[in-house]
Amino acid sequence: MMTTANTPDPATGEATLTVSPHFSDMPEADWATLAGASRADPAVAYNPFLSHAFLSSVEESGCATRDSGWLGQHLWLRAADGTLLGAVPCYLKSHSQGEYVFDHGWADAFQRAGGRYYPKLQASVPFTPARGPRLLARSGVDSTAVRQVLAEGLKTLTERLDVSSAHVTFAMDQDIEALKEAGFLMRIDQQFHFFNRGYGSYDDFLATLASRKRKALKKERRAALENGITVDWLTGRDLTEAVWDDFFAFYTDTGSRKWGRPYLNRRFFSLIGERMADDVLLVMARRNGRYVAGAINFIGSDTLYGRNWGCIEHHPFLHFEICYHQAIEFAIRHGLSTVEAGAQGEHKLARGYEPVITRSAHHIPHPGLRRAVAQYLDMERQDVAEIAGVLSAHTPFRKG
Repeated sequence: MMTTANTPDPATGEATLTVSPHFSDMPEADWATLAGASRADPAVAYNPFLSHAFLSSVEESGCATRDSGWLGQHLWLRAADGTLLGAVPCYLKSHSQGEYVFDHGWADAFQRAGGRYYPKLQASVPFTPARGPRLLARSGVDSTAVRQVLAEGLKTLTERLDVSSAHVTFAMDQDIEALKEAGFLMRIDQQFHFFNRGYGSYDDFLATLASRKRKALKKERRAALENGITVDWLTGRDLTEAVWDDFFAFYTDTGSRKWGRPYLNRRFFSLIGERMADDVLLVMARRNGRYVAGAINFIGSDTLYGRNWGCIEHHPFLHFEICYHQAIEFAIRHGLSTVEAGAQGEHKLARGYEPVITRSAHHIPHPGLRRAVAQYLDMERQDVAEIAGVLSAHTPFRKG
């Protein structure tokens, strides 16, 4: 337990930060006051990765546990009467895998200099490079004050655990302000997102592209669906265990080749199928009566989040069709404003996805390491901003 001072409890001025190794210790009803109960909840912009269903499933399945290098160190901020005021999903990490904001170079340099980089604290959603709140505050309280307390709490936890650093990745602007105020170092990176500008159909979107780009995408989509391939959108009750078996085969086949060992296990997919099936979209490609490829997406209140892809048959352009074009079609048809298609990938630019800056924050107590990282981040921010500016001028949309 960590007792805090100058906290935002309007009744008593007192609140307490505690640390839990298990997300399941958090009652679902309490968590809903911070992150929303569902996409139907009008009080909160719903992010499926911050749902109780997702965060409990990634731990209960064994994907994010002590054994996999993700020991929960979740911060809960409660008022004197027990009311949950804020929280930070956080993990004690023994490696830097599954984060998508890369600090391997920092770790290597510190360890060569005789330091110990691992373990470290990671405030994030495991295996998920999607933006979202990281310092969560209850609606109706002084959210700025709550975030300030949570940011300072992360620093205190870093010191009490005697670890090298604390990292808050893919954070939202309001989190970044609190973390900057607390002295965290700022880092930026780049992703590619699709923005639905009120399109009535995919053809309406195509009409905004330059003629040459429009023709290229039409040709690409025709080629992807040759050889008798059809595409299904599966969500809710469509997500049977047989479907999960098929998708898991794709995911493990492709993941084993890309990462050596996929991060998510079969039980994880069963759990999210039980707990949040209406927030999941599988885009599945079928040929000769069986599924041969697919991509998993998660549905938020106004955003479709593309995540993992896999296949057991290789067909030209099928990856682009299943992961990018179909995601755009789904978002337009369901009135979603954005598609976040995951980390990196400049190839998304030609398919209507635009460069977007993502942000993270880093607390590094060691003076020498902090100084070196700060210098590196100064240069990196300039490079990322310059590249983003260049790419923004090369989107496929018509000019003028």
